[in-house]
Amino acid sequence: MEVPREQVCVLIPTLNEEPTIGLLIDRFHALGYSDVLVVDGNSIDKTREIALKSGAKVIVQKGKGKGAAFIQAIKQISKPYILLIDGDNTYDPIDADNLVLSLLSGHDQALGNRLTPSNYHSFNRLNLFGNRVLNWLFKVSHGRYLHDILTGYRAFTLESLQRMRLYEEGFGIETEVSSEAVRNEDKVAIVPVAYGIRVGSDTKLDPLHDGIKIGRTIYRLAKLNNPMFYFGIIGMAFLLSGGIIGIYIVIEWLKNIDHLPLTILTVTLIIVGIQIVMFGIHADIQLANQREFLHEIQKLRKDK
Repeated sequence: MEVPREQVCVLIPTLNEEPTIGLLIDRFHALGYSDVLVVDGNSIDKTREIALKSGAKVIVQKGKGKGAAFIQAIKQISKPYILLIDGDNTYDPIDADNLVLSLLSGHDQALGNRLTPSNYHSFNRLNLFGNRVLNWLFKVSHGRYLHDILTGYRAFTLESLQRMRLYEEGFGIETEVSSEAVRNEDKVAIVPVAYGIRVGSDTKLDPLHDGIKIGRTIYRLAKLNNPMFYFGIIGMAFLLSGGIIGIYIVIEWLKNIDHLPLTILTVTLIIVGIQIVMFGIHADIQLANQREFLHEIQKLRKDK
């Protein structure tokens, strides 16, 4: 199957990528991808000048962060296929065809999977471990394993992008895009891609700080895809707290020591915990009904 490269917009969010952006754009042009859109996060180096000189369209983002750049760019794109790639030249443009071909075969999105043995040398142990933990957490909380939710190399149909409700302005955008793929029940292809060591510029990602933020984002977004997990965690925290205090009260009671205020607190915590868990179960049923309703609507549309 021939790749319609003229129908693909290559989207590159940048921030101080002077050493790599020109080479990256040139490589895409050499492969036949003529529509390259650079969304620059107010770089203080020559990123914009080099991108323009290399033949890319350049716009300056209004907000800060990769997510803000991505959200702003969606409104500027009219091509039916979008290829998202980081500007640091760690991803290989040669893999672009495989990502786009996945869209042509009926997928809504294609996700470039970095976490393959051939790429392990490009990660330090902390980053590799952190990626695995976050992917596992996403699977548990959202009910779907996408292999590499933090990859910066993806392909989308324009229709799938327009269905998304995106608000994350920073590095949480990859997590939100993955969450929206689950919420919309998109068909996602997992495509192995090459991943190299970053050369010439410093990473903007702090493994520990940003890892914690991404973990919080995964959990927070779970209320849309898996409310039983989201509210269940909160409810179990109340129940566990009430149980621990209750054990202490019983031990003290056996010593003929009464703790009326703590007893009231224990009962309150347990009641609130049960209510939150029940709310999660109710929300989960509502979500299942909503999805079933949407499936029926889609069937009716296809029949027409």
